[in-house]
Amino acid sequence: MLVPTKEEMRAYEADGYFIRKGFLKPEEVTDFRESSRRQLEEESKGDSVMKKGDKAGNATLLKLWNTAGDDKYGMLARDERMVRISEALIGEEIYLYSHKMTMKQPREGGAWEWHQDYGYWYNNGCLSPEMLSIYVSLDPANKENGCLQVLKGSHIAGRIEHIREDGQTNVDKPYLDAAIERFEHVYVEMEPGDALIFHCNLLHRSDANNSDTYRWGYICSYNAVHNAPFVKNRDYGHFQKLETVPAGSFMTAKVAAE
Repeated sequence: MLVPTKEEMRAYEADGYFIRKGFLKPEEVTDFRESSRRQLEEESKGDSVMKKGDKAGNATLLKLWNTAGDDKYGMLARDERMVRISEALIGEEIYLYSHKMTMKQPREGGAWEWHQDYGYWYNNGCLSPEMLSIYVSLDPANKENGCLQVLKGSHIAGRIEHIREDGQTNVDKPYLDAAIERFEHVYVEMEPGDALIFHCNLLHRSDANNSDTYRWGYICSYNAVHNAPFVKNRDYGHFQKLETVPAGSFMTAKVAAE
């Protein structure tokens, strides 16, 4: 199904997120995971993969792309399943804001503190929260390996002030404490191929990966065309026309630099 169901639409409006089980087929997950893992682990030996640390000294590997080309990553970002769901939820013409791979390696992937994506994006010049992200799990995601956590329904609070702490941009503590009291704390456990679709104001975080398993995920973020940044203080996020491709087209594409 290319568009959200009525139940998914209601969940997105009330909770700020929903999970689409089996968003990618098993063979699609295998193709994307194995080819990207070979390439990005090799890249991580250089400086083209970022290392984002946490206050305990653990690091999550992060690869960010500024545009969506014809490689495997760009083709999945333009996959009609991604685009049509985002279009329906935002309710306006959209474009790809950014796409990235988050890589929590066994026993070393770091934690992310509580934040809203719009806490960053507002400061990048996006005037309104007509934005969302789709997180596709490429490995089993659970409490042991640092799955995503959300405060269910917290998107209704609107944008909350963020502060810079320990190399991360986090929600200011008094507001976070109030939000934790008010909203249900949910661990979003997922299977490979499941997708979490969530509002840009949803409070979320993740723990470090203390397990012997990988916890990789691919994240595409979308923005309304009329909400494109009015300033250019970043290399990513600027409007480029979104050329949608048929579902599964990424299967025949090569990974970048291949």
